Amino acid sequence: MARPRFLPDNFTLMLVATVLLSSFLPVYGDVARGLEWVTVGVIFMLFFLHGAKLSRPAIWAGISHWRLHLLVTAITFVIFPLLGWGLRPVLEPLLTPDLYLGVLFLCTLPATVQSAVTLTAIARGNMPAAICSASGSTLMGIVLTPLLVGLLLAQTTTSSDPLQAMGKIALQLLLPFALGHGLRPWVSPFLQRHAARIKGIDQTSILLVVYSAFSASVVAGLWSRIPPLALLALVLVCGLLLAIAMGLSIWLARRFGFSREDEVAIVFCGSQKSLVSGVPMAKVLFAPSVMGGIVLPLMIFHPMQLLVSAWLAGRYARRAPDATLPAEPPAPVKA
Repeated sequence: MARPRFLPDNFTLMLVATVLLSSFLPVYGDVARGLEWVTVGVIFMLFFLHGAKLSRPAIWAGISHWRLHLLVTAITFVIFPLLGWGLRPVLEPLLTPDLYLGVLFLCTLPATVQSAVTLTAIARGNMPAAICSASGSTLMGIVLTPLLVGLLLAQTTTSSDPLQAMGKIALQLLLPFALGHGLRPWVSPFLQRHAARIKGIDQTSILLVVYSAFSASVVAGLWSRIPPLALLALVLVCGLLLAIAMGLSIWLARRFGFSREDEVAIVFCGSQKSLVSGVPMAKVLFAPSVMGGIVLPLMIFHPMQLLVSAWLAGRYARRAPDATLPAEPPAPVKA
């Protein structure tokens, strides 16, 4: 039987199940501390694999398009944070303090890689530029995200010192990423042969980190601090942020005279936020007691951006100059 179109993807459903499991069966004491150490190793392996999958030729193929990359970087690390900060008078009365901090954190995150490139391919956009821009966004996020978090949350004590956080992120995320990329010539053939299993490892790693984070927050009273109306407001806020980011991306791309193919890459690289990078970064930047509220906006934004982007990619594809021809399947993404 065909899968109903209104259902989210399997990974999103597993994320929801993980949140429910951690809400009803959180881990305590020594088990929680042991799980913390396991998640550190899992995050190290996750970023090692991402470094090993990053294609250097693909980066060089699109790196010359500096105007496009500059605009995507501005949307990701300037416009998004300004949106979260500028909407504070509207958002704070609607959300709890932890949820508003989570929205600010969401706004500082880098772009996705896999989904941005795949959607660009479906929409017949500039794939080399998308690969370069999304991959560069991930690397810049390791430095810029903790700096932006420190700047935006300067009035709170929830986040750690940004310079100290950068050191932790460099050790836990950048080091394995660099090791994986340096060993790419030797491990890439193995990763290509076992691509399906590697994807499963990626997703399992994120689910484990989410379970650990939500368990700690549930034990600290997460759900007692978040009323149902605040959750509903959070869904609306995430939808508003996504609509503004996509609308501005389209308007800026056309305002600066980019081609249709470049516009596609700008929209999908500039308006999306990375769950894969966001959850490990939150683990480094924030105390365990507030982690659940911090990552909840990201977990709502993530499936929302995929559903809306998939619809938009279909519209772009139908309006492409060669839309009457059968669409070719996107090439395998090595990023």
